[in-house]
Amino acid sequence: MNLSGKKAVVTGGTRGIGRAIAEALIRASVDVSISARHADDIKRATADLNEIGPGRCLGFVCDVRDEAQVRSFFEKTVNALGGLDILINNAGIGMFATVESTSGDDFRAVIETNLCGVFYCCHEAIPLMKQRGGGYIINVSSLAGVNAHPQMAAYNASKFGLNGFSEALMQEVRHDNIKVSYIMPGSVNTHFGGDEPSDDKSWQLQSEDIAHVVVDLFRYPDRALPSRIEIRPSQPPKR
Repeated sequence: MNLSGKKAVVTGGTRGIGRAIAEALIRASVDVSISARHADDIKRATADLNEIGPGRCLGFVCDVRDEAQVRSFFEKTVNALGGLDILINNAGIGMFATVESTSGDDFRAVIETNLCGVFYCCHEAIPLMKQRGGGYIINVSSLAGVNAHPQMAAYNASKFGLNGFSEALMQEVRHDNIKVSYIMPGSVNTHFGGDEPSDDKSWQLQSEDIAHVVVDLFRYPDRALPSRIEIRPSQPPKR
């Protein structure tokens, strides 16, 4: 895919992996619309991202758990950008708690953000991509989507589900010239799960590493589809 002039949506694009992906796309001459739940975060991020060019950045408040907000977000994006070629489903939340101590509200928040939100966004994006003759959907999953861990049942469930959803969607839309890939990072140095980025965690992946993978996916010829990508720290601490 030639990225110059393409139009993209990056959910959860104000920090971490989403921010790094938005920046990489803008540097590659893509116009990017980012979403987040807080207007102040969007204002700061779009101001910073519009300084790097050559692509431009706009942003809208959107909680991906709310189907109506997602619909409005895509409508505003297409009105501003003129179309949609790329969707990066990055918005997600993590939680570390036992099943016994997890409330129903917290469990639903994880599933609705990490899985339902992806469905809502894909549901809006697919007809828009068909209008453009094709596109690319990239879902940011996790190695927790193939490896279960105690005190991560809600997150595991959401990412196992996302992987299955991505595999099915890939087969549904491949003949519409829409590619679908999902990326499963290991430990990334971000705010995930209430963590704080730290120089003491230099062994972890950086957000830029995931953004690099995303941009590389667009460089494959049309006939090739790396549908499932695993990326992990090369030298994690020894146990």
